[in-house]
Parts: sequence; C-alpha cells; structure tokens
Amino acid sequence: MDYASYFLIVRDFISYAKSKGIPVGPGRGSAAGSLVSYCLGITDIDPLKYNLLFERFLNPERISMPDIDVDFCKDRRGEVISYVAEKYGADHVAQIITFGTMAAKAAIRDVGRALDIPYSEVDKIAKLIPNTLNITIEETLKIEPQLKALCDSDPRIAELIGTAVRLEGLCRHASTHAAGVVISPAPLTDYTPLYKNPTDGSIVTQFDMGSIERIGLLKFDFLGLKTLTVIDKTLKYIEERGEVFSLKDIRSTTRKHMIC
Repeated sequence: MDYASYFLIVRDFISYAKSKGIPVGPGRGSAAGSLVSYCLGITDIDPLKYNLLFERFLNPERISMPDIDVDFCKDRRGEVISYVAEKYGADHVAQIITFGTMAAKAAIRDVGRALDIPYSEVDKIAKLIPNTLNITIEETLKIEPQLKALCDSDPRIAELIGTAVRLEGLCRHASTHAAGVVISPAPLTDYTPLYKNPTDGSIVTQFDMGSIERIGLLKFDFLGLKTLTVIDKTLKYIEERGEVFSLKDIRSTTRKHMIC
C-alpha cells in the first residue's frame, strides 16, 4: 500500500518531539499492534510481548489507509506541527477544516432569533427536543405531542419549526479539526482550496477529512492530551525533590504483578 513513507514521516516528528523533551504517548489504538511501529520508536509497546493483533492496523481486506494516532503534550503540540511545516514547507502542510452543523436545538434557536420570537418561547420549544444523539426535529414531532400541538395551534411556531427543519443539518460554521494535519508532496493548492481562519489567521484546507482522503492525501493525527502535560509536570516535581523516577518503572512493576 506504499505505506513506508507514512511510517518514516511519523517516526521523524516523534523523534523530534522526544529530542526536544516534548512528552509523547507510548502508543494506542491499532498502531500499537504493529511491530514496525515499535521497531521505529513510534510506539513504546512490544506487540509480541503483549500478543497484540497486527490485523487491526492493516490487513488485505482493508481498503482505507490506516492512520497512527499520536498523542503529544497539549501545551507543546504546536511545536511539533511547526517543525513539520518548517521541514516540508509551509505551503505543503496545513491542518484540516471541520464544519459545525445545525443540530435540531441549534436550528430552532437560530431561526427563532432570526424571526424575532421571544427567547423564552424559543427556549421552551428547543427544550422539547430530547437529548438523544442525532435526533431530528421531524422525529421529535412524532414522539412529542406538545411540540406537535404548538405547531398546529400557533402559525408563528409552525413557521419556526418548518424553517428549522429545512436548515437542520446544514453547515453553520467552519473550525479546525482537533488533530488532523495533512502533508502534501506538492503545494497544497495543487490538491485542495485553502481557508483562512478570520479569528487567528491560520490556514486550513477547505476540504474536510473525508474529502481529503478521497483525493488521495493522507492525514496525520497530532492529538494534544492534557493528561500527558500533567504527567510531565508531575515527573518534573519528583526530579526537583532529588528522586529518580521513570514511567517505565510503572510499566515493569505492573507487568510483574500481572505475572504473579
């Protein structure tokens, strides 16, 4: 699957992070089952020792390219992304866009504001939508008699609900994907339009994650974890007390208890 370059790029920016003292996660997800990931130092977990399955990561039946979730200290994740941009060229590297869509409650609140309906009324209607994942307004009308009654008795509410139904699911705003970064062999403008965030001026792709994969570009996941930041600060406090301690000591101790 021509996956070697992906391995080497990930290995390179992880090595950079470790050389600069930026906390990096030991590896998780399906990539922890890859022996190549372990040998390259991408993960710190021996898949043979713990009998992890490589087939979760890559197998002949898998059509999509696997990806490696890499965790970095939340406070210093940006340093690694900056390193990648400097190495491969700022015009070859960008974070990926994501779009916030109008869910049922948000659609009702936005339309109510546009129609100048008092907030107290709109809020009452929005709260009739159950807190069920991905539920729609039309589904709510079938199971919530109070909402149906309001639509039938009040033309304003009927207009509110009818407009909200048409807007539900549409993109409301653009933001930056929490982890996805794309690196292209040629300038990104050869593959995708770009979007400039009006808030901070950062450049992201105009294609979302799914579209990026469909045009043949691979994304790299740079996740920022507060947990790693807390662990790193804890280790520094221990060192300041003059004690020697390593996270590997925990793993080896845990392994001994498991054997016992």
